[in-house]
Amino acid sequence: MVVAGNHELLADEPVPYGKDLGPNPYDFLLMALGTCVTMTIRMYADRKGWNLEEVQVHLDQSRVYAKDCENCESEDGYVYIIEKKLKFTGELTEEQVQRLLEISDKCPVNKTLSNEIKIITKTLD
Repeated sequence: MVVAGNHELLADEPVPYGKDLGPNPYDFLLMALGTCVTMTIRMYADRKGWNLEEVQVHLDQSRVYAKDCENCESEDGYVYIIEKKLKFTGELTEEQVQRLLEISDKCPVNKTLSNEIKIITKTLD
């Protein structure tokens, strides 16, 4: 069980490592990104008064050896790749669609995942 504020969520791994009773950790990571992208785009389109009826975000993650990754900075280990596909429903111009694609990269979670991340591990008192 994962507790986030007042919310309890069930996380699990697929069989045979778990019982597949809930999303795995990478699913939660992609859900965080997807919801952030959707909320950011929605707020922007509403503020602009654009006719955006619906936003769909489809995310996939994979990893490749750094040495096999085209246009990647890392040279050792793995590079994790998240592919983000967006679908907009509503009467939008091509310029508006392009701007919403740019805005999708500006959501806080997208920015966090695109920058260097340092994880500090400590014991809890």
